[in-house]
Parts: sequence; structure tokens; C-alpha cells
Amino acid sequence: MNLSDFVVIPATEQHVIYAEQICEEMAESAKARGTGIARRKPEYVSQKMREGKAVIALTKETAEWAGFCYIETFSHGEYVANSGLIVNPDYRNVGLAKAIKKRIFNLSREKYPKSKIFGLTTGFAVMKINSDLGYEPVPYSELTQDEEFWKGCQSCVNYDVLQSKGRKNCLCTAMLWDPTEKEREIRLKIEEKARARERLKQITKKSSLLKRIGIKLRRSTKMLFTMIPY
Repeated sequence: MNLSDFVVIPATEQHVIYAEQICEEMAESAKARGTGIARRKPEYVSQKMREGKAVIALTKETAEWAGFCYIETFSHGEYVANSGLIVNPDYRNVGLAKAIKKRIFNLSREKYPKSKIFGLTTGFAVMKINSDLGYEPVPYSELTQDEEFWKGCQSCVNYDVLQSKGRKNCLCTAMLWDPTEKEREIRLKIEEKARARERLKQITKKSSLLKRIGIKLRRSTKMLFTMIPY
């Protein structure tokens, strides 16, 4: 199978039938990796679907669930996390994780355009996807300090490490997408392009002036030679 065999869409009420399967796979995946996806109950995942704060991937032919991810908000909406990314083991290695992450990222931007989007992960593949979306590695101090977020780490096998470090670091890498910073970067790029265009304009203008001067000099030289008697 390839990516075209799936649909990646915002989850709704009709998708709550997959909640239990999704939660079971989240737990199994975390156990297999020896690291944590915060353990969630089917009721929690179902609520995210009903609220339109989740993305689900389904096979086109059989409508079997193939992947999932949901949105969480913290610090009164200042921060958004795209959490619980999971891909059905039967449908891995076809690019679904990247497609789901991109869709949940766009959904987060649509719903919370001013929020900082962040994540914690130990997986290199997820780090690469986040990086492609524009996330930057940051210290834990740049993340939300909302207690509700950190409670989600309690089901992780590395929670004792996090606590011993005073929540300043752990085995996970923190990554952040800051809309204010991205807007600044875009503005700087626009300004730099404007300056480059102005420099090119000035160079073209000088080149044109030098060309005209050259033409006049050649004409003057030609006239001078025609006026010299032999």
C-alpha cells in the first residue's frame, strides 16, 4: 500500500468507534519503545474527536483506522501540543506519520493561530517531521509550565528522570513552533528580498549608465578621429 490508499481527515463523532483500538495501540507502542506516550482512556480520545481536535487516518477501501493524533491546549491556549501520534502497525512505512503530523499541525494553526505549538519526543522520525514543519529544539523552560501538561508524563517510564531533573530536561527532546518568531523570520526574509531587489536595481541602473557613457565615449572618439586631417 502507499499513501494514496488512505484518507487523513479531522476526526468527528462518527470515529469514536476507533477510540479503544487507538488507546490500546498507544499503550503497546509505548511499551515496545520503552518510553512514554501519555496514557489516555478511550473516553478522552472520544471527546477529542467530538470536539474536532483530532485527526484520523483511514484506509480508503475498508475504513480501517490507520493512524491518529490529537490536540491539547495549555496555559489558557498560549500553548498547543499535537499529542498521541500513533500509526497502526499494519500500515507503517508508507508516510502516514508525516501526513498525520502535517494535517494536525495545520488544524492546530486553523484553530489556534496565535498559539505556540510544541512537542516532546524521543523518536528521531518525529523530530525530523517536526523539523520539516518548522519546529525548533528548545530547552524545557520554553514549554508550558501548566501542571496539566506535566501530569500527562506520569505514565511514562522515564517520569522519575523528569522529576529528578526538576522538569528541566529528560530523555525527550523539546521542540517548539512559535508563530511570533515565524512571522518575524518571514518579515526579515521579505525585507532581505526587498533589499536584494533594490541592490539589483541600483546595479542595473549603474550598468545602464556606464553603458550609455561608453556609447557616448565611442561616438566622441569616432567623431574626433573623423575631424583629424591626414
